[in-house]
Amino acid sequence: MADIIQLLPDHVANQIAAGEVVQRPASVVKELLENAIDAGATSIKLIIKDAGKTLVQVIDNGKGMSVTDARLSFERHATSKIKTADDLFKLNTKGFRGEALASIAAIAHVELKTKQDHEDVGTCIVIEGSTVISQEVAVTPKGTSISVKNLFFNIPARRNFLKSNTVETRHIIDEFHRVALAHPNISFVMFHNGSETFNLPESNYRQRIVNIFGIKTNEKLVPVNEDTEVLQISGFVGKPEFAKKTRGEQFFFVNNRFIKSAYLNHAIGSAFEGLLKDGAHASYFLNLTVNPQTIDINIHPTKTEIKFDDEHTLYAILRSSVKHSLGQFNIAPVLDFERDANLDTPYSYQQKGTPSIEVDSNFNPFREDQQASNIATSYRKPTAASWEGLYVGLESKGTQTQQDFSEVHFESNSKNESFFDNDNQVEQKQSTYQFHNKYIVSTIKSGLLLIDQHRAHQRILYENFLKNMTIKEAMSQQLLFPLALHFSPQEIEIINQLKTDLEHAGFIFQAIKDELVEISGVPVSVPESEVSIILEQLISDVENEVPDSNFSATDLLAKSLAKSLAIKTGQSLTILEQEHLVNSLFACKEPNVSPTNKATFITMTVDALDRKFV
Repeated sequence: MADIIQLLPDHVANQIAAGEVVQRPASVVKELLENAIDAGATSIKLIIKDAGKTLVQVIDNGKGMSVTDARLSFERHATSKIKTADDLFKLNTKGFRGEALASIAAIAHVELKTKQDHEDVGTCIVIEGSTVISQEVAVTPKGTSISVKNLFFNIPARRNFLKSNTVETRHIIDEFHRVALAHPNISFVMFHNGSETFNLPESNYRQRIVNIFGIKTNEKLVPVNEDTEVLQISGFVGKPEFAKKTRGEQFFFVNNRFIKSAYLNHAIGSAFEGLLKDGAHASYFLNLTVNPQTIDINIHPTKTEIKFDDEHTLYAILRSSVKHSLGQFNIAPVLDFERDANLDTPYSYQQKGTPSIEVDSNFNPFREDQQASNIATSYRKPTAASWEGLYVGLESKGTQTQQDFSEVHFESNSKNESFFDNDNQVEQKQSTYQFHNKYIVSTIKSGLLLIDQHRAHQRILYENFLKNMTIKEAMSQQLLFPLALHFSPQEIEIINQLKTDLEHAGFIFQAIKDELVEISGVPVSVPESEVSIILEQLISDVENEVPDSNFSATDLLAKSLAKSLAIKTGQSLTILEQEHLVNSLFACKEPNVSPTNKATFITMTVDALDRKFV
């Protein structure tokens, strides 16, 4: 039998590896930014075109590469970060596998320009699909500039599965945030389609957070600092009153590397226990510094998952540190038995002595006042009328009473009238019942109808909003005072994109400034107290593109608003509300499914019920 196992060519192996390393344009941004940081850059510029599908360019002022290193950097498993397997447990760099540039070069057109400080000229290399097109001497400033064009040009299936430009840009901005937050000592600039999106100067950690998420973020931050033998924690958590329904502003950094950890996130949640509303998530920006030998980073291709030697200890330290900070800054009540009692006294009263009180020693509340009995009072008890006065005028009253009785008409007992004016009118019976404050039970001719009240109301609201935004005749209610809401610059940009559709839905915007949105009118069905929640949920849906890119913005907006305003599970409804919900559902064009294509009701026939009792 002939041999059938053979080695794959390098370009095929690179394309296979690229599927793990490069999932979307944001993956390229992450790898290139991390390489620039490893090169010791103090200034990094990111240039994006068409959400990274056309161009991703990173320019840094790092140490650059020699001619040999520049050519060798595009080979698989070529890296300057580690030399032996033991180096994996003492990593101080972002990259270490040596796969990123090789994977990127296999599925894109790459141009690299680099120069070291002591060299007069640099090197320019052009690669297309793992094939080196040219390598020349070039005049370039110190550092490295790498351009990735036409991503996935030779893998059309992967390119077709990329999301819309809005979603891919959102992922790129997320990766940019993660790298920029981890390194506030480096200045970052980002351009998208020729316009400057971010300009982050070198600063401290708090200033970097404020520069990214807006000036209003400064008042939301509570510092967290803890130094132990096992773990060092520094950073900030958000105040409970500013918690959001989404998980957008949650960042863990371990040794300046962004990670995702549901276990550590639970520690933060337990520290905020009792301080957050249902469904709200606290924001945090925490840097964890641990011994590199106690963690394993080589778990996932994206390096966002880390294994710790002793997760339980980290959990306990993190939870207690956050809880201590919340108590220390009077965010949460604490019991401190070593507290100085003088701290409970207002400062204005600390220098004052015991207050003086004048007391009348001769005062006796039980002493009778002799003069009081001689004082005449104006009150006089009325004398009782004599019994003869009770019969005065009785004769005249009796005469009048007889006259009144003579005009009274008595009901005839001989006439038998119907209880109802109309024989067809009968007492209306209850036709719907609410079950567990979640389902509405109703009867139909063939059996039983069970309706999910939340999904049914979603369908009703969805079709109403879609109709209003399409016909552009939505009703609005004016607010007595404009509602001022604060958002980050990225969220303001999303609101600007959806402004027209929101106005068709019934919102009236008075002003949209840098980080402030003023709303003077809302749709009739929207309570003023829920406007911020609705907009936050809408922004989250747009960022994550729910639904997918093949739907219009109007459809997305209608679904998001319907999801936010629909009757929640657990809400009790009156009989009239139940009947109105049932009637409105079956007046919809597609009552069978919710806007997310989930069943709104189920039916059970009498035969099916009979079989249950066999």
